[in-house]
Amino acid sequence: MTLERSNIAAMQGYAPGEQPQDLTTIKLNTNENPYPPSPEVAAALSAFDVASLRRYPNPIADEFRRIAADLHGLSLDNVIPTNGGDELLRLMLTTFVAEGEVVATTKPTYSLYPVLAAIQGAKLSEIDLDEQWRLPSDLIQQLHEIKAKAFILVNPHAPTGSLVSSATIAEIAENFDGVLVVDEAYIDFVDPDLEHNCVPLLQRFDNLLILRTMSKGYSLAGLRFGYGLAAKKLAAPMLFKTRDSYNTDAISQRLAAAALASQSYAKSTWNKVRESREKMFAELTSMGLTCLASQSNFLLCTIPESIGAPRAYAALKEKGVLVRYFDQDRLRDKLRISIGTEEENSRLIQALTDLCRSES
Repeated sequence: MTLERSNIAAMQGYAPGEQPQDLTTIKLNTNENPYPPSPEVAAALSAFDVASLRRYPNPIADEFRRIAADLHGLSLDNVIPTNGGDELLRLMLTTFVAEGEVVATTKPTYSLYPVLAAIQGAKLSEIDLDEQWRLPSDLIQQLHEIKAKAFILVNPHAPTGSLVSSATIAEIAENFDGVLVVDEAYIDFVDPDLEHNCVPLLQRFDNLLILRTMSKGYSLAGLRFGYGLAAKKLAAPMLFKTRDSYNTDAISQRLAAAALASQSYAKSTWNKVRESREKMFAELTSMGLTCLASQSNFLLCTIPESIGAPRAYAALKEKGVLVRYFDQDRLRDKLRISIGTEEENSRLIQALTDLCRSES
């Protein structure tokens, strides 16, 4: 006998990337920012009054929401604070997708999406990317045919790092009857010369929900703080009906606000990551490996058949370098490599060079 709901009993849980506890491992497997949070975050933590923890925090993180609204040229009504970006996804499903309704994603994509859909009891429909890892030309038609209530698109895409233009996002929003969720967890690492910005689309489309996180661009993966941006009509039920009471704590609110206000520092880390990404791309390519051009803080690299991705993953791990291997269709010959510091990247390149030489 089981007390679980039938859909919970039947599902598989999310498998996060390895989190080694020793500090000697080169950790390039979960796309964290390799640089520390801003000095303002450290100062805010040092100045935090522990005695204030006896009281409940601000219910809707008003200080953070004000900073976010100013940054994005929006109002407080457009900002939804969440306990990590993942909570926004769960809020969206709880609020807008009933049991048995269809949630669409691309394939491949962030592996948490199917898990959250299963928890909700929703039907998952995976739409294959084309051979160049782009959205299919008949995407909107497919969304209509499957009667999708929500479509979740991570952009830049994970695990490929490709970017869907804001014009394409607008086209989808305009022609889709459900909620379009654009997960911009990696948006801070996009080349600024592309002038990519989906936030202005919120003035046009009340079915668009943009996910932002403090984990990647702001070096706060250990804090668990994210936020959503949406038109007031879409944001209101998540803010005032389905969101958990006090869903973000007092310390995380203060530190997230300090981080978001530290734009100059944050941008300096993004620039370093971009520079390192291009350097690593060139080095991997010069070794004869094939990597996809990326607008994120990682590269998806094809491993030669003579070595094999599982073996390469194991060999790197043995040398103290963690990367990510996905036992999934179209990805079994690939490794996803997060961009680290220059020293960490050099360790990775040397380890891969040694592995390739051993096969020559």
